[in-house]
Amino acid sequence: MAFLELNDVVKSYGDNTVLRAITLHVEKHQVICLIGASGCGKSTLLRCVNGLETIQGGDIRLEADVVSGEGVDLDALRRRVGIVFQSFNLFPHMTVLQNITLAPVRVLGIDRADAEAQALTLLARVGLDAKAAAYPDQLSGGQQQRVAIVRALAMNPEVLLLDEITSALDPELVAEVLAIVRDLAADGLTILMATHEMSFAREVADRVVFLHEGLILEEGPPEAIFGEPREERTQAFLRKIVAAGRL
Repeated sequence: MAFLELNDVVKSYGDNTVLRAITLHVEKHQVICLIGASGCGKSTLLRCVNGLETIQGGDIRLEADVVSGEGVDLDALRRRVGIVFQSFNLFPHMTVLQNITLAPVRVLGIDRADAEAQALTLLARVGLDAKAAAYPDQLSGGQQQRVAIVRALAMNPEVLLLDEITSALDPELVAEVLAIVRDLAADGLTILMATHEMSFAREVADRVVFLHEGLILEEGPPEAIFGEPREERTQAFLRKIVAAGRL
């Protein structure tokens, strides 16, 4: 049994089926990159794993525990599975340090001094310890996204979900955020990442998953997906990416 499993997962909004019997197995310490055109279901898939969306079919399991459906303890799930969004979602009225320590103190019951010490250690890791007392509107977009990643890491998640975390950033800020993800991957954190950064996926991913209209059409190691894709839809998608100079 895999560390994280999606088994025949179906997600619908009324008559609109967004995920169609998705089956995806992720081993511990793997980095899985989800690719595909906008609207293919990448973000919805991540939101289902974190319990932000309820599913209409199948199940999601974390270390064999069912974490989808009726009666799931969502607080317990989100202690194990962190998520970072493309919009930073920092609380504007709180400092960087307050943003990061809020959940560890309130949800995990960590002593405030210990939570702050951990937060400062994590901020130093991403080069932002000097910004602990700053407010979000005093930071660049890249800095805010790094803070959002630190906020997720402060909960010590077993799995980190990254939802297009560079899409709202100016091109010059993308590299600084991806450098953090590269370090986390090197540390062995299990990461499930929706991304349009194909070169990054090619470099970092253990496996690349191509979604099209709510289906997994193809998955495999980066060299196979980017080098010799089997499916015509994958080939067409990658041709557009190459034409746009993004691979």
